[in-house]
Amino acid sequence: MPPDLTSLPWPPGLSIAVFAVAGALTVLGSIRLVTLGDTLADRTGWGEAFFGAVFFGLATSLSGIVMTAVAATSAQPELGYSNAVGGIAAQTTAVAVADAFHRRVNLEHAAASLPNVLFGALLIALLSLALLGSFAPGATVIGVHPASLAMIGCYVGGLHLIRRSGASPLWEAVATTETLPDIPHAHGSLDRRSPAWLWSRFVAVGLVVAAGGWLIALAAESIVVSTGLSAGFVGAILMGAVNALPETVTAVAAVRRGAPTLAIAAVLGGNSLDALNLVVGDIAYRDGSIYHAAGREELFVTASALFMTTVLLGGLLVRQACGWGRLGFEGVLLLASYAAMTLILAF
Repeated sequence: MPPDLTSLPWPPGLSIAVFAVAGALTVLGSIRLVTLGDTLADRTGWGEAFFGAVFFGLATSLSGIVMTAVAATSAQPELGYSNAVGGIAAQTTAVAVADAFHRRVNLEHAAASLPNVLFGALLIALLSLALLGSFAPGATVIGVHPASLAMIGCYVGGLHLIRRSGASPLWEAVATTETLPDIPHAHGSLDRRSPAWLWSRFVAVGLVVAAGGWLIALAAESIVVSTGLSAGFVGAILMGAVNALPETVTAVAAVRRGAPTLAIAAVLGGNSLDALNLVVGDIAYRDGSIYHAAGREELFVTASALFMTTVLLGGLLVRQACGWGRLGFEGVLLLASYAAMTLILAF
């Protein structure tokens, strides 16, 4: 008799299979999003950094948004919270992975730009607000914690400032022989497609990625219930890793297409939207504030993501041309930080 997919938990074997297939679905969708996103960034004239951080970040974060909302609705707030912040930590590590594919020079050196630096600062502010929400009083307004409202205001205000600063920058990264400017380039057959066609395909593929996130959330909830693994570990490491796959694939593919600015922007923009996943989870969780449902493991992962974002921002400002083992200092620190976080959560 086939298992009942409408009731949780699923059998462990089915949960693992669905988790793997849905993860592969998000990867394939993300590869397609890279090509469409790069074309739309040039066609709209918004540039790789802004387009990548906002629209591209939203598309690649759809799976994580759905994961957090489903987990919070299913009375698994720790799972939803750890998925959001664990995804940020994993996606930041994706920069080091993409850096390994950028052979000529450190990726942060080539992709340094004012919008990317400002998006890094915005992400630090959002994560800080999330931590402050956990230590603030737990009172909610219509079931939503004030920290969620502050995060929404911070994100909207940050986008406005970043967009305005890009139009008349007062700070610019020094151009070097290895700096790859964000200029329009050919995209093959996609250049003959209309903007409406490009946008419709971009939205359609993004919805496929979101569907993958829904299945991953259900499978992860089943894994927590049936195996006894902690929600912090499953959310931050297993779901977080799958949540990071779209940004990882995006960053590597963008680097190979000669669009390093888009690679960094997709990670930082996706991370900023993943921070707003906590707002989605707070709204979906009806038994109080999701920030106060977070335990020691979830707060530890939040602090780790905050530290890793600061390291990445430092890399964009220092712009080291060459580092250790073909990675910049920030790439080595990102890999070491994520490995340490994983070990601590596992044991």
